[in-house]
Amino acid sequence: MSFGKNIRTWFEGQWHEGDIPVMRAADHGLWQGSNVFDGARLFDGLIPDLDSHMARVNRSAAALMITPTIETDAMVEFAREGLRKYEKGAAVYVRPMYWAVNASELGVSPAPNSTNFALCLEEVPMPDPEAATTLTTTSFRRPVMADNVCNAKAGCLYPNNARMLVEAQRKGFGNALVQDAMGNVAETATANVWLVKDGEYFTPIANGTFLAGLTRKRHMKNLREAGYTVHEAVLTLDDFRAADEVFLTGNFSKVTPVKAFDDVTYEDRKFTRKARELYMDWAVSCPL
Repeated sequence: MSFGKNIRTWFEGQWHEGDIPVMRAADHGLWQGSNVFDGARLFDGLIPDLDSHMARVNRSAAALMITPTIETDAMVEFAREGLRKYEKGAAVYVRPMYWAVNASELGVSPAPNSTNFALCLEEVPMPDPEAATTLTTTSFRRPVMADNVCNAKAGCLYPNNARMLVEAQRKGFGNALVQDAMGNVAETATANVWLVKDGEYFTPIANGTFLAGLTRKRHMKNLREAGYTVHEAVLTLDDFRAADEVFLTGNFSKVTPVKAFDDVTYEDRKFTRKARELYMDWAVSCPL
């Protein structure tokens, strides 16, 4: 089931129209969860960090012990070819995916050199940049490297994220502010998180419990080059309660303002808008 429309799928060496079947019932990636993906975004004729997203899906595959089979440059070319078929101005989610096909002798681990690849393009509108979300706490936490593949964008991590999100939404909030195993803030259920205090930007330090996103990295670079102070720091729930502004960053929306964390509200968005403005100014350098 897709969440977009106007889908195109690259599979087995060619483009197909629509949401075609690519995985079989006995594929290891289905019944044992050995699958990884990544996501890039086409909007306004721009495709920021496409090569970085394609390179990361190969790193994710290796981290999950499945064999990547497509070079980064080739994936980039496949994506550009497929995206050029969309109407001018279309907003498209770009999702490369790997999964293991065969199992090893014991079944649980994937067989080496037994990997399938697909690239799915879905037309999905960019969210309204002024549409703000709300945050609450969650009883679920991010795992550590000893528990799960926190260094990969792996499908097996997302059921836990879904629990966080569903719990938050049942409480009447839009998203969850998630702690790591030590009780420090890691991210939200769907994106990396930032706070602004006294004109300086703060984001949780990458400690191996969450994927420090490519869009997060791009924002850090843009803000620092513009002269702003950016801290990667150990942050607590109380730090967010005391913040002047809070926002999320990720490939899907780039910047999402936060208007409340439980009963704390954030009135100003000046620095949130500045982060988005700097990102969009930089993105002009990344045409399709």
